Amino acid sequence: MTKSRMFCPQLVMINEMDDINLHYRFLNWRRRIREIREVRAVRYQERYKRMLKNGDTLSYQGNSDEVGCYVAPRPLSKGNCYFEVTIMDTGVRGTIAVGLVPQYYKLDHQPGWLPHSIAYHADDGKLYNGNPVGQQFGPKCNRGDRIGCGIYADTFDAGLVTVFFTKNGKEVGSVVVPVAPDGLFPAIGMHSLGEEVRLDLQAEWGSEEDDSVMMVDSHEDEWARLYDVRASGTLLEYVGKGKSIMDVGLAQARQPLTTRSHYFEVEIVDPGEKCYIALGLARRDYPKNRHPGWSRGSVAYHADDGKIFHGSGVGDQFGPRCFEGDIMGCGIMFPRDYVLDCEGENTHVQGRVENLLYLNDEDEEEGDDPEQEHEGRKVMVFFTRNGKIIGRREVVVPAGGFYPTIGMLSSGEKVKVDLHPLSG
Repeated sequence: MTKSRMFCPQLVMINEMDDINLHYRFLNWRRRIREIREVRAVRYQERYKRMLKNGDTLSYQGNSDEVGCYVAPRPLSKGNCYFEVTIMDTGVRGTIAVGLVPQYYKLDHQPGWLPHSIAYHADDGKLYNGNPVGQQFGPKCNRGDRIGCGIYADTFDAGLVTVFFTKNGKEVGSVVVPVAPDGLFPAIGMHSLGEEVRLDLQAEWGSEEDDSVMMVDSHEDEWARLYDVRASGTLLEYVGKGKSIMDVGLAQARQPLTTRSHYFEVEIVDPGEKCYIALGLARRDYPKNRHPGWSRGSVAYHADDGKIFHGSGVGDQFGPRCFEGDIMGCGIMFPRDYVLDCEGENTHVQGRVENLLYLNDEDEEEGDDPEQEHEGRKVMVFFTRNGKIIGRREVVVPAGGFYPTIGMLSSGEKVKVDLHPLSG
């Protein structure tokens, strides 16, 4: 005899309730995951005020009465312990600060002014460590300089860490500071119109790299002026905006051409976006935002169009255009009686110093013009491309002499300079 299976309504209701509970638990679990993700997204969100961010570029957008501040989305860590800022424009006052702050730092204060923050300030070279009064720390920083900030990963201990700062890859100094519960976040502050920086949160720096850099002569002592140009060994790199003709980067040598050193060369390593590279000679007080050749007391050969510019913004067709790998040269053919006296003024005294390249006798006879004597003596400036002379131009030497000058104007331009290619 077969037993019939008994129907139990209570058991069915229990099973249905279990299914409903499981469903709601699943929905609640999904909601919690979504909330956690949203919290994390908010937590790791960059914060900034009175600044415009365009890619990796930050520019001040206030009225110079109020501070603008940027805080990065993530704190420094053992795996990412360094960042750098390149000063693109110092603006009116150059009040740019680079440092570390707590996550929810007040954005209307410069980094370093409030507790648990620390920063190196470009305008005065001072270190601000949780106090609006700074202490002398390092050199001031200007347009084109790179300011770095990092932590030594091996110093995380009992809530303390060693923070260090760099200028152009070389350590300026370090200080031990307490670590906020959420960590120390990269921060940049600005406080005057026109200030602009380029931020690199993935920059790398290490003692081994720094040592190798220090072993190489930077050649910076060969340059009297580097404006929107960074020197690394014999390499010059344009670091300006490259947005208008006022953004010229200029490098001018410390010493003028003389009868002993009358020629220099530039190799185009990278033509950048436009190859707006100019090679020439200019007076000592030449304007920093003008390409050589554009203003009085200068002459230059321009790579992008092959024209020569002689004290004018309008050039004359002169030679071929120059491209990556080409070597451009510039020199002076001095008269035989031409010397540079100890005070840097160009004079002409018979029989003092012989030169490697001379003008012929006919050219020398042209130096007796009274007007010419008043202005300065004329010389023949020549330009070369890949070792071959492409043309000459007679010019009047300004008081103090002609200084090797290189101009650049578009992003990415790099040149390698040899100021003494004939010295052996």
